[in-house]
Order: sequence, then C-alpha cells, then structure tokens
Amino acid sequence: MSSWKILLTDGLEENGKNLLRQHTEVVDQKGITAEELLKVIGEYDALIVRGRTKVNSAVFAAATNLKVVGRSGVGVDNIDLAAAKAHNVTVVNAPIATSLSVAELTLALMLSIVREVPRADASMKAGQWIKKELEGLELSGKTLGIIGFGRIGSLVASRAAAFDMTVLGYDPLIPASEIQARGGKPVSLDELLPQSDIITLHLPLTPDSKNLLNGNAFSKMKKGVYIICAARGGIIDETALLAALDSGHVAGAALDVFSVEPPADTALAGHPKVVATPHVGGQTVEAQVRAAEDISNEVLAALAGKPLRWKVA
Repeated sequence: MSSWKILLTDGLEENGKNLLRQHTEVVDQKGITAEELLKVIGEYDALIVRGRTKVNSAVFAAATNLKVVGRSGVGVDNIDLAAAKAHNVTVVNAPIATSLSVAELTLALMLSIVREVPRADASMKAGQWIKKELEGLELSGKTLGIIGFGRIGSLVASRAAAFDMTVLGYDPLIPASEIQARGGKPVSLDELLPQSDIITLHLPLTPDSKNLLNGNAFSKMKKGVYIICAARGGIIDETALLAALDSGHVAGAALDVFSVEPPADTALAGHPKVVATPHVGGQTVEAQVRAAEDISNEVLAALAGKPLRWKVA
C-alpha cells in the first residue's frame, strides 16, 4: 500500500471504498463542514466529493499536499477549476456512470407531467376521486426537442423513439451527422423551440447555457409546451418559467434541478403545474455503484501518474 491519503466528504459506495483501500489510506468524513474541511485538507493527497462539498479557492489554498479532486458524478460546478489549475491540482469526474439513470428519470418526469401522476396520487391519498379532471396526453405522436445531444440526450432520444415520438436535436458542439446517427433530427435552437411539444435539457451549466431558456425563448415556444430539466439548475430562468406557467403558455414543467438547492423560493417547486424532485437524477443503486468504481479508478490513476479517461482540469 502506498502512503497516499484520500478524504471522502460526501460518502462513497462500499465497492469504491474497498478499491481505494487496496492502495491508499481512506478517511470517510461524510458531512464534514466547510470550516472543518479547511482544517484537515492539508493532510490529504486526494479528495473525493459529490455535489454537496464546495471545493473553492480557500480549500485549494489550504490543501498543501492535494494532487487530485474526484467528483463522483458528472457536474463539477461545485469545484473551482481555475483555483485547481492555479494550485496544480488535477480534477477528474465520472461522467458516464449516471447517464442511464438520468435518462430514465427524464422519461419518468415526462410521463408524470403529461399524465398528472403526482396530482392523481395526491388526490387518492386525500380520499378524492377526480377521474374526470385528469385527462392527460399521450407521448405517441408528439415532438420532443432535446437540447444537448450528448450521452444522456442520446439515451433519452432512443427511449423516446420507443414511444413513437419525433425527436429534434440541438447541440452546438455535436455535428449534425452525429445527432442524426444518435436518433435525432438536427435543428437550430430557433427551429426547436416552436416545433416541440415537450422540451428537455441535457447540457452542462456554462456561461453560454446560463438562462438559455429565458423569457425570449419561452415566447418562441408553442402554447401548451412542457419543459423537463434533469440537467443543472440555472439553465432555465426560473422567474421567466414561473411567469410562463402562470400565463398558461407553458402547460407544465418537471424539474429535478434548481438554481439554488434546496430552492430558497418554493413558488416554482410548489407550483400546481410543476412536478419537482430533489436532484435525484443519478440516485439509483446501480448508478452509484458505477460512479464509485469509476471515480476510484480515476483518482488512483491520477495519483500514480497514469493516463486519465475523464480529466476535467
């Protein structure tokens, strides 16, 4: 065993811990506070986090021995990449482990919102029988607009095809030929917005994607459109979405992510036309096992100076 020490701050599945323990000393401090992290991070060669821990510039400044930060999952918006680079710390993630889980949740959210499943369930539990009020829509024959046609978007496209949906795909980073090969009709964003009955987002939060769906974008959509987002909070302008829901221009939204988590303002999550879940896209047994194995192997490779599959910074 090497002399490396690895700190876990948001937990990790046992298969990942066991893999790490074969080569390193592992300390599990799940739930550690930001203040506590600053006091101890100097002892560690590697840090593995999920979405809770904020690895900011102060952490990197205190991390005198840190060589690598691993994100057990996809998004790295909780890690200051510029600070990592400045302190010569490698950042890696596990980008494919949760893809299937997020894609499946997207379909679950889609079906829930068009068939009003949460409302139906809540009414039954309240002793009500509101059958006549619950006239939903079928997915068959509808046009699904997928914004972001990477791994998750492609998985959603193949499953939407099984529902006999027409799939439109927009992704400025993927060639039109590749979008077509993955099961979508390549279109521009301005073409996708007015043609789609349902729009789902599968792209990272970047300066370019922040508030991508804003008031102007909603005005271009057809009346009665449904919005699904299991990507990242902040891609949708939540104030504009709330206004579009209130006006009826957007018939409903299903959201797994919010710009602030937990949401500081419950007006959107609590809206009667919104199905809301607490960022559970990757929260399946299978996905977490895959993520633990992937990130553990990647962190060990980084420590050993071996080639990396998923280097972010």
